[in-house]
Formats: sequence, structure tokens, C-alpha cells
Amino acid sequence: MRRLALLVTRHPWAVLLVWGIAALLSLPLAVGTPGALSADPGTLENSESGRVAALLQDEFGERDTNTALLVTRSTPGLDTPPGRAAYERFVAGLEGIEGVSRVIPAQAGGSLTTRDAAGQLALTVAQIPLQAEGKAAVRRIRAYAAQAESPALDIQVTGAQAIADDFTEFTETDAKRSELFALPLIALLLLTVFGALVATALPLAVGVMSISVAMAILYALTLVMEVSSFAQSVVTMVGLGAGIDYALLMVNRFREELGRGGTSADAAARTTLTAGRSVLFSGATVAIAMAGLLLPPISFVRSIGLGGVLAVGLTVLASLTVLPALLTLLGERVNAPKILRSNWAQSAQASRAWTAVARRVTARPLPVVLLSTAFLLTLAVPAAGMKTGYAGAWGLVPGVESRDALDDVRRMGAGGLLSQFEVVLDLGGERYTPDQSGPFRALVGDLRALDGVKVVLSPFVTPADLQGAGVVGGDSLAALAQLTRRSFSADRTYLRLTVIPDDALRADLAPAFEARIREVLARSGYRFFLGGAPVGGREFGEAITGALPTVVLAVFAGTFVLLLLAFRSILIPLKSIAMNALTVGAAAGVVTWVVQEGNFAAQLGIPLNSGVLDSVLPVLLFAVMFGLSMDYEIFLLSRVQEEYLAGASNDEAVVRAVGYTARIITSAAVIMFIVFVAFMFGRVVATKSIGLGLAVAVVLDATVVRLVLVPAFLKLAGRWNWWLPAWLDRRLPHLRLEH
Repeated sequence: MRRLALLVTRHPWAVLLVWGIAALLSLPLAVGTPGALSADPGTLENSESGRVAALLQDEFGERDTNTALLVTRSTPGLDTPPGRAAYERFVAGLEGIEGVSRVIPAQAGGSLTTRDAAGQLALTVAQIPLQAEGKAAVRRIRAYAAQAESPALDIQVTGAQAIADDFTEFTETDAKRSELFALPLIALLLLTVFGALVATALPLAVGVMSISVAMAILYALTLVMEVSSFAQSVVTMVGLGAGIDYALLMVNRFREELGRGGTSADAAARTTLTAGRSVLFSGATVAIAMAGLLLPPISFVRSIGLGGVLAVGLTVLASLTVLPALLTLLGERVNAPKILRSNWAQSAQASRAWTAVARRVTARPLPVVLLSTAFLLTLAVPAAGMKTGYAGAWGLVPGVESRDALDDVRRMGAGGLLSQFEVVLDLGGERYTPDQSGPFRALVGDLRALDGVKVVLSPFVTPADLQGAGVVGGDSLAALAQLTRRSFSADRTYLRLTVIPDDALRADLAPAFEARIREVLARSGYRFFLGGAPVGGREFGEAITGALPTVVLAVFAGTFVLLLLAFRSILIPLKSIAMNALTVGAAAGVVTWVVQEGNFAAQLGIPLNSGVLDSVLPVLLFAVMFGLSMDYEIFLLSRVQEEYLAGASNDEAVVRAVGYTARIITSAAVIMFIVFVAFMFGRVVATKSIGLGLAVAVVLDATVVRLVLVPAFLKLAGRWNWWLPAWLDRRLPHLRLEH
């Protein structure tokens, strides 16, 4: 650490030149990153839904199993010659779009039409490829729809691919809008804290620079793996929030060191050796938490972890290199020009008010610990009922086209097209013959009799069934022939059924529906595989939540070892983990209570009908909240240790540490709160949920936990705070952590 401090303070211009070049080279790549990100969660290895998808492709020759649903509103309606002619021109143009393999139009007076006050609604189904080709096809379909619209024909596009594309687009635009919203407020608050324009600009510069480079590296990752659109939000949240936190700590310590005499280079070097060590260890704890996301065997989740590790790693590097270099060159000019002259903004001394609070807290430590813990546990209670899944269109707020169009699709009775279950029956290598139709027909009948099933696509359905399901156009006989072909594999050793529900299934309702289908299939005597979007979503969610205990244990273990090295104590790491877990649990409980249960959801702009939290949210919230909560823990504990090693008693060290750090912690917390609240104004419910959870966590952590519960606990523990077995003390490397 000493070598780094001397390097950056002796060669500040060289350090700034290197970072300047890196930032300039990063800008073109960073700009292109959002377009390269994906909302597609990818596929799981050895999953049942994946096996079904492979069988449909390999055995049944299915290629374009993706669909785009186009809702048209016609004035006049399809039952008039002008309206029908306009609609047929629209369908003919749709059929000519690259990537559209088949178009199933609506029929005048059919079940896939309805009327409202604005005209006649009709549903048109376009079959398109999967993955990248499907994304390109939807982009072309949307461009065509915009071109084909007229005063007499309004067109909206929805479907699984359109919904996923909207997730990606709005995650990107929401992140940009959040930055634009947050930065002016952050600058105003920093000006209040420092009272000087130069000192105010430094944290913002570090945050923006680290985010730019991290986004460029994220773009490079998209060339070799699928990178989640959530990664952008994580990079922005972690980079901006932690970057400002660390810069706030470093600049505040530098101003304190300037008051002790010596050159600006000396003050910057001492700042790096003291506050810089705290930044390094704090960043390491955040990186450990984010690295926990690398454990689930899902590239979608791993990409979020990589984004978080990149963001915090570059933020720490910038804080330990760019900041000391700038501080060396600026010297006393860091306090210029002075805009505010209040003692609170300019003082680097201990806060009298917070010192008094610390003395009152430590005077009655046991009641404080019990009441604070009870309060946090109460907030955490709703988290026990947390439900997760893929929210689909319900994960977007009203006003987004793919979500609003889905409401129209459901009114026409075709919502089940987005929740189809695919069944493949394995005949064990035997070829299907007509005399086996009895059991096959009986199974179709049993599935069709299930509550909530609209139709079962098989060779035994009628043209009326097909028309009602939205899978047939005008030529019913041709469609029946095609349906018969799709029901048997090329070698006739596999059979296929498609179960279409009455309506689109929310993620919290789909498992019960799936269980009823499995029960019927199990009684049939056939060996079967069950797939489709609802099954794939459930499997994906279970894979993530199943990995959560491993992630939690790995993060706890890594954090314990790091804090053990930093503070040479057994109790301090255990206490830190327990209290951070309380913060995470309380914040998760609030998110569940609001987003899932709907309390105050409308006031926060969160839809009331999502029913679940996005599958990735529990593990993502844990990693980000646990990591960032450690910032304040290390800010406080490093000062406690510094005062204790300087000769103060345990109790006095705690009081002094609160006095010196509370102003920094509360200022940093308000800044991070602004960053996180900005994400609550987005149009993606998952992003809003992350913002809500982190905003709640930072408020609880910087008040109830860090400035009340922790000091009271440290008082109760007394000398045991610093106990370490002699045999372990001899074997551990000696590190010094100060701020």
C-alpha cells in the first residue's frame, strides 16, 4: 500500500494520463453496451424444458416456435369491406417480412376479435425464430407496424420476444434517466457536505470514470457470453454509489491531513495509507458479495456478478489512484471556491452532536440492542412469504406497448398463447400405429377436462377448437392436416401435445397448473417430458433460488476471512455478518410487503398484479445489499480500531469513532439513497424493486444498524471485540486498517 501511495503522489500527471486514455478509449464501447445486453435468461443444462425444446427441434422439425402477437384496432371493423381490405393489406405485408415464417390472421366475427369503444380488436399471430433471429424479426415487425398504422388501423405488438426486448430497452433507458435524475441532486448534497466546488466535483468524476470503463469491459464480455440487462443497472448503482462513498471518505481525510501540515503530496500519501486502506477492504467486501453471483451455473446471473465485481474493482482502483493524484495536484485548492462557509460543511473534526448520541446509546446498550434487533426482525417477517418467478409482461409498468397489448389479447380470450405447455410422449422406440389412438385420445380428453384448459392441440381437435385457440386461419382442413403432422415425430416414436390455458398464467399460479397436468400425464402410463414457457420459467427460478444458500454461505465465509485479517478479531466478523444479514432481511421484507403484497405499491408506481418478485431478485438483492452495507461497517470499525490502537479504551474508542464517522456515513447514505431512489422511477418492476430494496437497506444500515445497534453491541462486548486466540494470531498476516 505504501508503494502505491508513493507512486500516485510522486507521479500524479502520469496516473491521470493513463486514466484519461483509458476513459477515452472506453467511451465508444460503453455507448454500445446497452444494445448488446439481453433480457433472455438463457437455457439450463439438463433441464426438462430444454429437453423438450431439443426434441421439438430434432424429432419434430420445429424451427420457428417463437411468436409475435399483433393486436389491431380497426375503424371500420373487419366485417366491413373497407376494414377487411385494410386488414388484408396489413397481413400481406406482414407475411413478406424477413423472419416471419407463417401468419395466422383473425377472421371477421371469430373468437379472436372483439369490440371496444375505439373500434374492433383483432389478433394476428406471426411465427418467428428463437433467440437472436427472433429479436431481429420482432424489430422488423415493429418497424413495419409503425409504417402500416393509419387513422383507421392502430397496431400494437406483444409476445414473449417483444416483452423481453422491452425489458432490455427500458432497463437501459431507465438507467440513463436515473443517472440524469440523481447526479444534480448528488452534486447539491456534496456541495453541502464540502462547501467547495472542487471537492464536490471529485467524487462525481471518480464515479462517472469508473462506470465508463466498467461498461466498456462489459461490452467486451458480450462478445463471449450472454450478459444480462440487469448488469447495467448493477454497474451504475454500485459504481456511482460506492465511488461517491469512497471519494467522500478520501477527500474528507485529505482535508483533515492538510490541517496537520506538510505538502499536499504528503497529505495525499497519508490519506491513501489510512482512508485508502479502508476503501480497499471495503471494496473487497463488496467484491466478495458480488462474486457470490458467479456461483449459480447460469450465465445470465454470472454476468450480473461480473458486472458488479468490475464496477467495484474499478471504483476502488480509481479511488486509490486518480483521487490521490488529483489531491496531490490540488492541495489547498480542493477547498476552493468556497460556496458554503458553515462549520458543518468545512469541519473535519468529530461531530459533537453524534458524539453525544453515541454516549447516550452506549449508556444503555442492552435495551438498544434488543429493541433495534426486534425492529429489524419485524421488518423482515414478510420475506418468509416471498414468491419468485418470471413476471413476464407483468414485470413492466402500464404504458409499455407489449404489456398494454397483452391486456387486449387477454380480453380476446387468447392470453393462454403466452403460457403454452408442450408435452412430448416417448414411446420407447416403438412406432405409433392407428390402433394405439385409444390411449392417446383418452389422454387428450383428460387434459382437456382440466379446469383452466382452453384447448389441447392434438390430431383429435375440431376446427372450432383451433379457431378459438388462435392457431388456425381460414383453411381449417389444411390446418388440421398440419396439426396432425406436428403431433408425430418423423419416425413416429414420439407424440406431441400442446396444452393452452384459458388465460396467461402469472408466475405464482403456473406451478399449480403444471402440477395438475403432471398428475394426468403420470396416470396415462406414457413416459413424458413437459416443457414450455411456464415450465422453463419455473426451472430457471428454482435454479437461482436453489443456489442462494450456496451464495450466502460463500459470501459469509469470504467476508469472515477478510474481516478477520483486517481487525484481528473473531467477534467483529461474526457481528458484522449477523448485522448485515439483519439489514438485508429487513430490506427484503419491505420489498416483499410492497411489491408482492401490494402495500403502497400504487403510490410508488409499482403494478399490483405481478404476484411475484423476479427470480433473480433475492440473490441479486442479497449480494448488492450485503456488499454495500459493509461500506459503513468498515468506515466505522476501522476508526474504532484506529482509536483503540492509539490507546483509547474500548468504550471511548467506540464513542470517538461514531463522532468522527457519523457525518461521513450519513452524508454517504443520503447520496446512495438518492442513487437508489432514482431507479424506482423506471418502467421495469425488477429494477424498481432493486432500487426500493437498496434505498431501504441504506437508510436502515446508516441509522438503526451502524449508528445505534453496532455501537451498543461493541459496548456490551467490551474487550471481547478484540479477542483472537494466540495460536491464530501467530499464523495470520498482520494488516493495519485505518481511515
